[in-house]
Amino acid sequence: MEELTVTHWALLALGALIMGMSKGGLPGAGNLTVAIYALVLEDALGPVGIPLSVGLLLPVLISADVTATLVYRRHANWKFIVRLLPFFLVGTVLGWWVFDFFQGGEERVGLLKRVVGWILLGMTALHFFMQARKKTLKGGGASTDRPRGSVVLGIFFGLLGGVATMLANAAGPVAQLYLLAMGLPKYAFIGTSAWLFLIVNVAKIPFMVDLGIITLDSMSVSWWMFVPAVLGAALAPLIVKFINQSLFERLVWFFIVLAGMRMLF
Repeated sequence: MEELTVTHWALLALGALIMGMSKGGLPGAGNLTVAIYALVLEDALGPVGIPLSVGLLLPVLISADVTATLVYRRHANWKFIVRLLPFFLVGTVLGWWVFDFFQGGEERVGLLKRVVGWILLGMTALHFFMQARKKTLKGGGASTDRPRGSVVLGIFFGLLGGVATMLANAAGPVAQLYLLAMGLPKYAFIGTSAWLFLIVNVAKIPFMVDLGIITLDSMSVSWWMFVPAVLGAALAPLIVKFINQSLFERLVWFFIVLAGMRMLF
């Protein structure tokens, strides 16, 4: 992609680093990467860059997912992966069909930009709802050691997450809200989420190749983003020790809201 400037490359690398940190222990930060990639590609390529940013980011996501699953490989609860995965895959197929519609002309691409903006704002709202729910469970003395399952919730969140991950690579809070509702312990929560998204993201590859948003040209950029993504995932547990995580997360979500508003208006 010859249109990318040094500034564009630096922002993409920063986004990949943040995505890796999100996978390695700073949940929610990855949505900022979605916004960074969409805005950078739009600046470099015009409106057509919005859908291309989704395909450009997917290989970066997978590299971070692989690192996260290696770190938390023993903590996955496969009961919940099996419950969510089929509906995530169905939602991915639905998202593929919807994405194809959005590529039908510049006006539809502009509509996709607004949809991505709404997804980012919706995921932000979900994140803060999830945080409030977590505090409520702790305050009420509810046990989080015994998962409480719901097939109906699995269907709903799986379909919603599949569509969101296909359209914007932004389904993390959807799955995390479900797993929180199931009462998974901390490490099982992280490990289950890591394995779920590794499988889903790999399954998305042929759909994105079919849509023309993963190409040899896009891979020539994605390939270089593997290094900061893996580095972020590996260093996240250490980085958290030296920063105020609460302040960091507030800043991340502040910029996500700004980016979402930028896409809408």
